Amino acid sequence: PELVSASDRGANLELRNIPNDETSMSPMGIWCNESQERYVLAINPEHIDMFKKLCQRERAPYAVLGESTAEEQLILNDSHFNNKSIDISMSVLLGKMPKMKRNVVSESIDAKSFDTSSIDLEEAIDRVLHLPTVASKSFLITIGDRSISGLVVRDQMVGPWQVPVADCAVTSSAYYDYIGEAMALGERTPIAINNAPASGRMAIAEAIMNISAARILKLGDIALSANWMAACGQPNEDAKLYATVSAVSQLCKELGICIPVGKDSLSMNTVWSDEDKQKTVTSPLSLNITAFARVADTRQSLTPQLIQDEDTVLIFIDLADGQQRLGASALCQVYEQTGSDTPDVDNSNNLIAFFKSLQILNESDLILAYHDRSDGGLFVTLAEMAFAGHTGVDINLNNDDIVAALFNEELGAVIQVKKDKVESVKECFINAGINENAVQLIGSLNNDYKFNIKQNNDNVLSLDVDSLHKKWFETSYQIQALRDNPECAKQEFESITDRNNKGLFLDTSFEFKHGFAPAINTGTRPKMAVLREQGVNGQIEMAAAFDRAGFECIDIHMQDLIEDKIKLDSFNGLVACGGFSYGDVLGAGGGWAKTILYNDKLSKMFEDFFKRSDTVSLGVCNGCQMMSQLRNLIPGAASWPNFIRNKSEQFEARLVMVEVMESVSILFKDMIGSKIPVVVAHGEGQTSNDTQNNAALRYVDNTGSATETYPFNPNGSINGITGFTNDDGRITIMMPHPERVFLRKQFSSLSPEWGNEYSPWMKLFLNAREFLD
Repeated sequence: PELVSASDRGANLELRNIPNDETSMSPMGIWCNESQERYVLAINPEHIDMFKKLCQRERAPYAVLGESTAEEQLILNDSHFNNKSIDISMSVLLGKMPKMKRNVVSESIDAKSFDTSSIDLEEAIDRVLHLPTVASKSFLITIGDRSISGLVVRDQMVGPWQVPVADCAVTSSAYYDYIGEAMALGERTPIAINNAPASGRMAIAEAIMNISAARILKLGDIALSANWMAACGQPNEDAKLYATVSAVSQLCKELGICIPVGKDSLSMNTVWSDEDKQKTVTSPLSLNITAFARVADTRQSLTPQLIQDEDTVLIFIDLADGQQRLGASALCQVYEQTGSDTPDVDNSNNLIAFFKSLQILNESDLILAYHDRSDGGLFVTLAEMAFAGHTGVDINLNNDDIVAALFNEELGAVIQVKKDKVESVKECFINAGINENAVQLIGSLNNDYKFNIKQNNDNVLSLDVDSLHKKWFETSYQIQALRDNPECAKQEFESITDRNNKGLFLDTSFEFKHGFAPAINTGTRPKMAVLREQGVNGQIEMAAAFDRAGFECIDIHMQDLIEDKIKLDSFNGLVACGGFSYGDVLGAGGGWAKTILYNDKLSKMFEDFFKRSDTVSLGVCNGCQMMSQLRNLIPGAASWPNFIRNKSEQFEARLVMVEVMESVSILFKDMIGSKIPVVVAHGEGQTSNDTQNNAALRYVDNTGSATETYPFNPNGSINGITGFTNDDGRITIMMPHPERVFLRKQFSSLSPEWGNEYSPWMKLFLNAREFLD
């Protein structure tokens, strides 16, 4: 009804056309159930045949339910009962609802201020770093595919040591330009317990502070999505909601930002009985803000990674005019208190001036690192920057209350700049309207890997950065150890404190620094079959990489081969792409492989293609798993293993190091011995045996040695082997995704010497073209 209502129309629909396997459902149940993964489209009748063909090719279930009508009446026919389940005017169904009136009373909260005088600083640090809202979220981040599409420029992981501290996400709009999009989050739910309007304002401010790390032309380019949650009907909660909505509206007007979309859940209260006692839980008002914006240049995305350069300093920009309100902070929480006065956006002009200044300084290339102050306060901000940069920091705060200074969560940020640029940076902020006293030089870097804290130039505390990093990571480790293979979780936890870990690096055996030609231009473009099955999703980035190497890439669904619409004999190359064919419910690539092996026509087609000496083939991720099971159709591939569940017992999405081994693989020509970062994204990548026959690629640790240690080897394959070729080298399979990092901008960690548009992996695709030429 909402779809046709938006066009001022009605609809004539057939209830029994709705796909439904539960035959006992009533008409109301069929119409009103909230089944997920269902979408409704309005399609011009002249295009319906094309739509049906697309669905059939993709094996996507669909149903034509009816048609829209000029008369604004909703009619739902039921052929089973030969009646109309619904026959109602749209104005009655979705007309203007009467306004609801509520009489509410605001209740004052008697909150006790948080006393810092008895707080032991080192104990407070330990507690705060272990708090889940502050601690590492690695256990969540590495189980989600963050490289799909090949258009992700900035994910959560930052720097050579892949520390999850990024302020915002950045994606590219296309493969060969640098405009894009940014997304960031903001929430301050705990503040709502004491001051609901402040929690709404701070949620918006946090989202803006986070998304400011991207290169955005103006503040007005940011749009917000608001997700409200409240316990309406409960004492004081309606008044809080009203006041917070008003506060958010006013702040957005002042900032010149709109909230065009959002959603709400307004029944966040539950009541139950336990041993004849009635119990209730009421969630505090919560506003979760998602900020979106166009990005002018994805290459100018700032990160918290401190650059190891002693000729730099750290500048703190305090947007709270010196206030240090601790209410609802992480510090209060770990001491089981709420505090009284909470952070707030007292001056929206400070936020406007800060955004403008930061963008100017970013465009001028004056900022080396950036991180905003939020959960955990200034101490956590600096600690996360040190973790990402694998460096020590020396901090001096001119403040009477060192605990409040380190742990208050007022608006603010830290930037790293060159020493000779300090005055220029200060001037930029001051000229924009930031108070001169708010731009403070607070520290520098050290080579001792120490976190040194001074108060008014007097030594207060000195801690090892690796011990702090371990505390910050421990909560994630404990959760991971319960959920996944505890041995793997322990190995990753222990790697955190390895000071000799130099992180991701680049060591190529071929000339790379001066770049590659975008394509081999001989006047012809060999035809590459970009093959996919139901559930496969990596075909676009694969086609982009081969296209750039000079191939004519043809999208081929297995359904095309099954229906004889396309044959492989006209192609020069074949690449099986990554994803989850049939949801991998039949094992790694098993369903896809069986589609071929159990079909005599397809089996013969693939066997004939693989036997041709003038072809080249590649299988990546799910395509690797599938092709490994076609080993009997592939000459010289009898020793290939199957791929089984990762040793970690979890899906692994990471940026890791691999070494190109000595082999006859055509794709790895002149790349032998190269050690290059590459992304992985799979749940079943462990080799089923210890074969090294025709091995072509293996995981190495950050010293460059072959490894079975997690997470450097993310799936536990014996001897780190993760790629194979056949006897003549024409057919190669691998679990990593070189197609998702064939461009420089696709790496979440960039080496300074990568001065060209392409990454070293581009050579793999050029090698395929060179062989066919």
